[in-house]
Amino acid sequence: MTQLTDIGRAPGRRPRLLDLFCKQGGAGKGYGDAGFDVTGVDKDPQPRYPHRFVQADALAFVREHGAGFDFIHASPPCQFYSDTQRLTGNAHPDLIALTRTALEATGRPYVIENVRGAVPHLLAPVLLCGGMFSLETYRHRYFETGGWTLTGPRHALHTAPVAKMGRPIPAGHFGQFVGNFSGVDHARRVMGVDWMNRDGIRECIPPAYTEFIGRAFLATVSVGVAA
Repeated sequence: MTQLTDIGRAPGRRPRLLDLFCKQGGAGKGYGDAGFDVTGVDKDPQPRYPHRFVQADALAFVREHGAGFDFIHASPPCQFYSDTQRLTGNAHPDLIALTRTALEATGRPYVIENVRGAVPHLLAPVLLCGGMFSLETYRHRYFETGGWTLTGPRHALHTAPVAKMGRPIPAGHFGQFVGNFSGVDHARRVMGVDWMNRDGIRECIPPAYTEFIGRAFLATVSVGVAA
């Protein structure tokens, strides 16, 4: 059990959200839209990040400062779990278990996000898909929660065809927006990330996902306790 303060009702106070491994801020933007005061942390400079930013090692930062936040989101690098990276033989760290241990030590409720290949490493993850939010991309992402429970929207059948990777997107098709994809301006509009460049879009979570998560969390904590 994690005891949660009634942060949703505190007058004049926005709950504090820590966005770890934040990159250019797709997740952070959604939490900001949901009503959080957002701080992003990444080991690399992120001049495009739309909220307060700290350049630091994410795990070291959360170990030292994480307990001072109301809610923590973490998107550890997904390359270790990517089929493409395994096929090319590139070496990347497996950080999900280390991230979970660090988050649990804070005593704060949290979310860990990653890609489909990471599902065996996540605990009872919830799937979110662009189709759930009327986005013209499917972009499946999986979210483990700790200290509270998230229920996702219904996952409808995929009916729109998906454009081939790296090709222009025909009318009526959904884009993939990974790798050296075509149409940065189109991807910005579809994903709701008009401040990002191609590098940021390739890795980001659509803000609609985390706005949904943030609002669901605030609705949960408004009653005081989450299991």
